[in-house]
Amino acid sequence: MAFNVKKYLLDKPEAKEEFPFGPQVAVYRVRDKIFALIGTGDKEIRINLKCDPVEAEQLRMVFDAVIPGYHMNKKHWNTVIINGSIPDAEVKRMIDNSYALIIKKIGKSAAHLLPL
Repeated sequence: MAFNVKKYLLDKPEAKEEFPFGPQVAVYRVRDKIFALIGTGDKEIRINLKCDPVEAEQLRMVFDAVIPGYHMNKKHWNTVIINGSIPDAEVKRMIDNSYALIIKKIGKSAAHLLPL
């Protein structure tokens, strides 16, 4: 992986990293809403990302390294296994989409956090 996933997550406006479930799971939030989780104990990075339900299914069909969200609502979350099989640009796009879905859920008060 050519880019640092954790840095990319934390570079999002108002993004914060927390460990509310213990040291093995990093949770990334904007305000009080989760947009990503990373299991820290695996050899491979596994990141849970929020996703539109239709797109979530499509991504699972296209990429073997995209599976239903581990310990999450499988309709709205995917687990992305970072093993080099998915191009960096696509992983970044998935992260951006997850972040954007959360910003939209927060509402007008957070709209300025998204690029135009």
